[in-house]
Amino acid sequence: MERLAGELTALGRDAEKIGKSPVPEGGVRHLVFLRNRGFFSSLVVPRHCCVYVCNITWLG
Repeated sequence: MERLAGELTALGRDAEKIGKSPVPEGGVRHLVFLRNRGFFSSLVVPRHCCVYVCNITWLG
């Protein structure tokens, strides 16, 4: 998880376009990992220069 969060941070403003979201850009994004075994939700706030990891779900 740390590595994925670090890579999102390295993307900067482009991290707003990674994953699925009901809105085209911005808002909470859902990123699937390990062949649909889990996902995590993140919120990118460019004006604060932050990526917030909101939720991590592991489906086992």
